[in-house]
Amino acid sequence: MSILITGAGGYVGQELAAGLLASTSSDTTVTITDVVQPDVPEAAKQYASRLTCVRADLTSSQEVDELISTSRKYETVYLLHGIMSSGSEANFELGIKVNLDSTRYILDRLRTTQPGVKVVFTSSLAVYGPAPPGFLINESNFPPVPSSSYGSQKLIIETLVNDYSRRGFLDGRSVRLPTVTVRAGKPTQAASSFASDIIREPFHGKKAILPVGKETEMWICSPHTIIRNLMHARTIPKEAFGESRSVNLPGLKVSVQEMLDALEQVGGKERRALVEEKYDAATDKIVQSWTPQFSNERAFKLGFSADVSMLENIQQFASKFV
Repeated sequence: MSILITGAGGYVGQELAAGLLASTSSDTTVTITDVVQPDVPEAAKQYASRLTCVRADLTSSQEVDELISTSRKYETVYLLHGIMSSGSEANFELGIKVNLDSTRYILDRLRTTQPGVKVVFTSSLAVYGPAPPGFLINESNFPPVPSSSYGSQKLIIETLVNDYSRRGFLDGRSVRLPTVTVRAGKPTQAASSFASDIIREPFHGKKAILPVGKETEMWICSPHTIIRNLMHARTIPKEAFGESRSVNLPGLKVSVQEMLDALEQVGGKERRALVEEKYDAATDKIVQSWTPQFSNERAFKLGFSADVSMLENIQQFASKFV
């Protein structure tokens, strides 16, 4: 069995590769690719013989053709690559090129070279615009009308994944990720990057900027749970999805204030003092367009796991610094 992960130079891709290698049989191989050749994940050093790291520009049809061909068969393809929310809003053409055009080409390449292949597309809850206060969104009670270019691009690919699956071209599943917090590594171009920054950076003894109000509520999920659920996504029988291949992954509604309180409880007042409030209107506009409350019912029926509390999330992250 062979698995491909695009966008695997990032934190989630690295952790997913390590998790798949650790949980699959010794004859399973994983190929990870990004625009810069991804490293062998630290947690997967012992599985390096089953891992191939490839530098590929996925906006190049020639490089996609080399990566995906009749001679390179995959059992599952994870599509994680993309330009994040702030980056897509700041550079519309680049967002379209990477998030939409390259992904559509990959889907078409897969359906012609290996029809029926399983595809896990990491979408986003940014496909939804703001809902009325207190409204609990599920997959059928509120129309996805994005308030950002990033969310729009994700929704278009979701539609293609659904149609390609309906026609039997692919076996797709679009998993809408909450904001992944606390991400290790470096800040990203995501408008939500601050949600990890305000926890991660203080544990490194560095200042972090909070660009939104402390009353802001967000729908988040810990990295451990996200990886567990991404691995689960490929095991779900296609019949279980019914008419829609899209699912909102489980998460947790928290306010920024609750995040800061948990940071102080785990890391102490000195680390909490490293978070500096500095309002940024552009970031706040994007973040406020995201609805912070979702139903987990459909995800639980499909076997996805519930998330841990914010306190336990930060404790898991802080354990690396003990």
